[in-house]
Amino acid sequence: MTKKKQRRVQKNWLEWAVFGVSLVLVASTLGFLIYEGLGAEGDVPPALRVELGTPEQRGEQFVVPVTLFNGGGQTAEGVTVEVSLEREGSPPERGEFAVAFLPRGGKREGFVTFRTDPRSARLVPRVLGYEKP
Repeated sequence: MTKKKQRRVQKNWLEWAVFGVSLVLVASTLGFLIYEGLGAEGDVPPALRVELGTPEQRGEQFVVPVTLFNGGGQTAEGVTVEVSLEREGSPPERGEFAVAFLPRGGKREGFVTFRTDPRSARLVPRVLGYEKP
């Protein structure tokens, strides 16, 4: 009887390179998930900030872009934003919109419209309220 020699198949450089890249990706993903899970930001409530853009006239109305930021550690749902147009001697004109979902560190853009030209008045933005998911 003859013995068959078992031959070991060696991996080539491409297989080792793919293995190395895969290992780095899996380890990085796992490390990121652990970091996010242990981070203290999750306990910080939403910190909402509103920024107004440059008003534009569109037909008979004036449109003001509004950007909403969440700098907190939790998601905010059902966010309602109001922008008041205040002119001396006139009652304020108000515009508002709602954002369904604003994740932590996220931003959303919306628009409010006015009949009066906001470029000659004072615009006051504020968050009316939000829900905790």
